[in-house]
Amino acid sequence: MLLDFIAELAGEEYLLAPADPRAQARQNTWHLGVEPERRAEVTTGQAVAAFEAVASALGERLRPAGPATFYVWHDEQAGALKSSLSSLGPGELLFGAAYEPTGDLTPIVE
Repeated sequence: MLLDFIAELAGEEYLLAPADPRAQARQNTWHLGVEPERRAEVTTGQAVAAFEAVASALGERLRPAGPATFYVWHDEQAGALKSSLSSLGPGELLFGAAYEPTGDLTPIVE
């Protein structure tokens, strides 16, 4: 179920509006919550591979529209993974707190 939902992210319609990053965040952010008892059905490696496949597919699909950053984070308050897409660079994303961009999703998914 989680892997299917992650895979569906590759086909979603995303807003790329460099002049309005807040509108991008509202439209392009996805909550990937799974019941605790179902989390054991998916390994960290499977989830990471699924996100990497989405990033690759989006890179190919959205390249003509301009640069885009697909990113994943763990929302501690919600207890869930979230993902989004933005025309902002990795160091410019609209988080209200400090964050450190990384290319390694394993600790985030864990």
